[in-house]
Amino acid sequence: MSSILTNNGATAALQTLKNINKQMGSVQNQISTGKRVNSAKDNAAVWAISKAMESDVAGFKKVSESLSLGQATISVARQGAETVTDLLTQVKEKIVASQEENVDRAKIQTDIEALRDQISAVVDASQFNGQYMLKNTSTDANSGGINVLASIDRSFDGVTSSDIRVRKQDLGTGAASVSASGGTFSASEATATLNGTQTATVDLSGVTVEAGKAFSVQIFGTDADDSSFTQADYRNSAAAAITQGEAAATDITYVARDGDTAADVASALANAYATYAADNGLDTNDFNMTASGSGLTVTSGVTTATDTIAVAVASIGADAGNTIGGRLEALSSIDVSTQAGADSALAAIDGLIDTAIDSAAAFGSAEMRLETQSEFVSGLTDALKSGIGTLVDADMEETSARLQALQVQQQLGIQAMSIANSAPQSLLGLFR
Repeated sequence: MSSILTNNGATAALQTLKNINKQMGSVQNQISTGKRVNSAKDNAAVWAISKAMESDVAGFKKVSESLSLGQATISVARQGAETVTDLLTQVKEKIVASQEENVDRAKIQTDIEALRDQISAVVDASQFNGQYMLKNTSTDANSGGINVLASIDRSFDGVTSSDIRVRKQDLGTGAASVSASGGTFSASEATATLNGTQTATVDLSGVTVEAGKAFSVQIFGTDADDSSFTQADYRNSAAAAITQGEAAATDITYVARDGDTAADVASALANAYATYAADNGLDTNDFNMTASGSGLTVTSGVTTATDTIAVAVASIGADAGNTIGGRLEALSSIDVSTQAGADSALAAIDGLIDTAIDSAAAFGSAEMRLETQSEFVSGLTDALKSGIGTLVDADMEETSARLQALQVQQQLGIQAMSIANSAPQSLLGLFR
C-alpha cells in the first residue's frame, strides 16, 4: 500500500543515515583526540581503570623525583665517608712513622691534628639541601636516618606508600659524656664470668637500646696473690658492683645514638676496650673482648676456677642527660708525642678506619639500592603508560579505514534518502 502521509522508505533511510552520522562523529572524535575511550560514556569500566592507572603514573613521577633526591643525598654522604677513609689512612701513615724513635714526633702530631681538623671539615661539608648523613648525635626519635619514598602500592584495601630507610653513619670527632649522677642506673644489664672455662658471652640481645642511653663495661678481676694475672690491672671498680660514678668515669663506655641496635652497642664497647687495653698496656691473652653479633665474647688464657674475671655491662639512662659523641671520638685523643702514645694510637687507628670503611660501604649499598629502585620505577611507569594506551588509545589505521567506509555509507545513505523522498511523486501518475 502506498501512502502520501507515511513514507516508510524515507523513515528507514533517515534512521540509517542518522546511525552512519553518529558513527562518523565517534570516529572523527577518535581521530581528533587519539583516544578510543575519551570519557566515561565511551566505556565506563575501561575509563575508570585508565583513570586509576593515570593517577598511579602521576604518583610514580613523584616517586622518581624522591628517589633522585635520595640518590643525590646519599651520593654526597658516600663521597664524604670515602674521603674520611682516605684521610684516616693518612693518619695511620703518620702514626706508623711515629713508631721510629729518631723522628720529630711533635711535627708528626701537628700533621695528625691537621688531618683530624680536615676530617671534621669534611663531615661538616657533607650535606645535601641541609640534610647531614655523617652526623647523628640527636636524641630525637627517628633522627638517625632518612626515609626515601620508594614506591606506591595499590591493593584491594587502597593505596599505600613504601620507603627505603637509610641510616646515618656518624663520623664526627666530638666527645661523648656520661652523667655520674641522676637518671636511671643499672649496674648489670648483662654479665658473664671467666673462670676455668676461659670463655664466655655477655649477651646484650635483651637490652633496650635508645638514643642517649650510656653503656659501660665493668671488669672485676679476682686474683688476690696475682698468681694468674695482676688483679689491679683488671679492675675498673672498687667493688663487685660498679657505681654510677665509676661507670661514667671508665673509658670503656658508649652512648647510643638513634637507630642503634644491641649489635652496634657491642661493637662500640669492643672497640672502646681495644683502645683501653692499648692505653693501659694490657695483655690480650690475660683478657680480651670482641663483638659477636648482639653480644660480647670475652676470653682469657689465664683464669682458673678461683682466679676469675667478672664482666658486666652497666647502663645509665638517657634521662641522666648523657651526650652522644662522634664515632671517631677516639681520634681526638691520639697523641704520638710519646712512645706510649704512638703505641696506643697504632692500636686505635685501625678501628677508626674500619668504622669509616663500614660507613662508606653502607652508603654505597644504599645508593645502589636507590638506583635499582629508580630504574624499576622508571620501567614500571613506562609499562603503566603502555597499558593505559592499550586500553584507551585509538587504532589510527583501523580508524582511518573505518572513516573512509563510513563516508561511502554516508553518500549511499544520502542517495537512498533522496530516492525514498522522491517515491511519492510516482503516485501522481495514478491521478492523471
